[in-house]
Amino acid sequence: MSAGHDHSHHHHHDHAPKLDHLNTAFIAGIILNSAFVIIEVIAGLAIHSLSLLTDAGHNMSDVAGLALALLAFKLTKVNATDKFTYGYKRSTIIVSFFNALVLFAAVGIIGYEAILRFMHPAKIDGGTMAWVALIGIGINAFTAWLFVKDKDTDLNVKGAYLHMAVDAIVSLGVVVSGIIIYFTHLYWLDSAVSLIIAIVILRGTWSLLKDSLRLEMDGVPKEMDLDKIKAELLKGKGVKDVHHMHVWALSTTENALTAHIVIDPDYLSAFDGIKNDLRHRLQHLDISHATFEPEFSDEHCKHQDC
Repeated sequence: MSAGHDHSHHHHHDHAPKLDHLNTAFIAGIILNSAFVIIEVIAGLAIHSLSLLTDAGHNMSDVAGLALALLAFKLTKVNATDKFTYGYKRSTIIVSFFNALVLFAAVGIIGYEAILRFMHPAKIDGGTMAWVALIGIGINAFTAWLFVKDKDTDLNVKGAYLHMAVDAIVSLGVVVSGIIIYFTHLYWLDSAVSLIIAIVILRGTWSLLKDSLRLEMDGVPKEMDLDKIKAELLKGKGVKDVHHMHVWALSTTENALTAHIVIDPDYLSAFDGIKNDLRHRLQHLDISHATFEPEFSDEHCKHQDC
């Protein structure tokens, strides 16, 4: 019996983030955080505050991350070509991975400068430091709120949300340390806060790096359960077995699957209906692109993974 193939190209619109809404969120976040970076750099240089300068560097990397994520989302809308048959969807994964690498580099620079300054603390205006950081709490919290609705739909959106939320917490820490420095003149606190910022960034970035690297290597997305997927496919009418199954990410919002489906020969005439049923079941599991190769229960599979 000859094997056939079925390709489904349906997108899971219910869970994919809306580009128009994200356009507004990303652009607003880029403008607000860029303005705040300028404020932090000017204030940090004026009062010699390392924590303000390192936070400005972190916020600058966030601005770059937001810009790259927005570009990646726009590229996902570019039509497929003969050279790029899936289009440019994978750019969202590449951007997520690159953003994590940039943040790791930023952590290294922050940590190095903080250790040097810790050994040679400089006099700082704690009051100015606290007021500038207070502005940062408002800007970062508002930007995080812009992404909260879509944070569970895409890795880049989740990364943007987490960065902004963490930045708001970091800014709160800078406010507290600024107040303490203002009253106690314990200038070493500035470097200590910078080290804390570095550790906080490192923890969040490690998760982003692991998730994006997994997708970059065509690994199974962490929210995908292969046993659950197979069990759902086995519920299809006439399906006797499922093997040689692969699941990977086309982008940070779309997943794909290929599988050999063993069906009862009596259901040959109904195979189109079986395919549509399986495709519908997979859409509920966030798999938007499926390729099935049918086999029949009286046919011996010669594939090495069977």
